[in-house]
Amino acid sequence: MDKKKIYQMFILGTGNLDEALKNGLGGVIFFSKDIDTEEHLRHLEDGILAKDLIYPFLSIDEEGGRVERTEYIHPKRLSAKFAYEKGEEYLKWQTKDIAQELKDLNLNLNFAPCADVNTNPDNPIIGERAFSDNPDDVINGMKIVSDIYKEYGIIPCIKHYPGHGDANADSHKTLPDITLSMTDMEQYHIKPFKAAIENGIDMIMAAHLHCTCFDKEITPSSLSHNALGYLRNQLNFTGVIISDDMEMKGIQLDAGEACVKGILAGLNMFIYREANDKSLGAIETVIKEAEKNEDLREKIEDSYSKILDLKRKYNIIK
Repeated sequence: MDKKKIYQMFILGTGNLDEALKNGLGGVIFFSKDIDTEEHLRHLEDGILAKDLIYPFLSIDEEGGRVERTEYIHPKRLSAKFAYEKGEEYLKWQTKDIAQELKDLNLNLNFAPCADVNTNPDNPIIGERAFSDNPDDVINGMKIVSDIYKEYGIIPCIKHYPGHGDANADSHKTLPDITLSMTDMEQYHIKPFKAAIENGIDMIMAAHLHCTCFDKEITPSSLSHNALGYLRNQLNFTGVIISDDMEMKGIQLDAGEACVKGILAGLNMFIYREANDKSLGAIETVIKEAEKNEDLREKIEDSYSKILDLKRKYNIIK
């Protein structure tokens, strides 16, 4: 099959990008190291746009506060919790400030806001990144932020499905176990995702969590037929499902094997924080597997269609 359809399914960090861009890489994610000055970022973008076969997602994690990649060129803003606590008008003002900055920097995709409900006060990774420990407040804050990004032509990607808020471990370091019942997951953690889908969200990030309500055997929700199938079939999400960073320790499989498993489970895109031998090798593994697996090819075709539809919707491509 046309390998550009597979390359479109990947967003890589900076590094050894040349060959991937020539093959139609789906996007690039920028971190603080890439944005020590505006000039540095623009230089990187110019090089990427000169080489990429299809105009890419130019993406970032810009939540405000603890997760803010423009920290070297802009004073730190407030995390979602503290911005929301200052009131809706403040949250709107801060979000417009972020959205305008991203637009000025030629970025078109923000992996924000968090839809997590921080029900575990000992959560080591979410905490103030969540708007609240109340799902209705999370829904309200998330809608305000997502709608403003859309107004500015920035794609909002909500995260971390099916909800990272009850975790007692950091999925960057290990695979957290969430042992809540399906009733509790739906009442608290899945509820904001359901509301966001009803509000027309276009992209959702799947987390590396083992949720026992979906899988008794240890399986990251990002690679789970049951978790991703629920998102499609019960929540009726028709947009793009993207993985959290595949370099995180919540994924213990070989990179290529993990990507094949993820596609078959329902993922449309993957993030790798580095463009290196591991991430590029994973893409090549998917290409080889697709030659002999019809189901995989069908999933890739569907993902390619969803990705291009999203790029057209936001005028990234015509």
